[in-house]
Amino acid sequence: MTLLGERTTTAAADDLEAAAVAVFPVGSTEQHGPALPLGMDHMAAEAFAHTATDREDAVVLPTLPVGVSEHHRQFDGTLYVGPETFEEYVRETVSSLAAQGVRKVVVVNGHGGNSGALRRAARRLREERTAFAPPWNWWDAVDELADELFDEDGGHADAAESSLLWHLREDLVRPDALEAAEAGASEGWGESVHGAVLGFDTIDFSESGAVGRPTQADPEKGRQLFETGRDRLHALLDWLAERPLEACWPRDGR
Repeated sequence: MTLLGERTTTAAADDLEAAAVAVFPVGSTEQHGPALPLGMDHMAAEAFAHTATDREDAVVLPTLPVGVSEHHRQFDGTLYVGPETFEEYVRETVSSLAAQGVRKVVVVNGHGGNSGALRRAARRLREERTAFAPPWNWWDAVDELADELFDEDGGHADAAESSLLWHLREDLVRPDALEAAEAGASEGWGESVHGAVLGFDTIDFSESGAVGRPTQADPEKGRQLFETGRDRLHALLDWLAERPLEACWPRDGR
């Protein structure tokens, strides 16, 4: 298993020399309603990332467990940093890895609130020709399957997230609280008034903190989501490992 945090510095030297690509799981510690644990997002990201530990061409970085979650701050247990702080942390972490020769990284993201900062960090790293570090969101990789499995728009502590974690960590999910989560949930993210999307904080539109229909959750459906996402992630890793670094940089032009 090539989990960088579990290796000695001498073993890491060999791992990094052999690695064509790195995997960096990032997520959040934030409310996920009454049925799911605060660590849902970073646990999901870590689970997907750790499937790469069997690859000889990959090294898996330690998980970043706190992200851009201020919009959940009214719910107990939520931790957060600002988007600028998160962006810099990710960029500098990837830069430190690039300085050791691994300059292609897939950032496995478990939290939608991180997306903007991750895109900005990836763009800067690419523009500077430091590293190529595209973010990978697990829910985007399984969106077609999720549409088949669930009747919801969802977005947070919904049936998809609940199913995935139910499969991964049954001990941390409270099935008896799914009805309460749904009773206080909203159908979609925020409220639109004359074309303006309101609801800057989750509590503005969701009493339970959930968005979607979590009572549709099922661990077997979670298994399907996980295996589909895993396969998509490894297809991306295969593509990136084979891609020449020079082909990853911005094209010259005006």
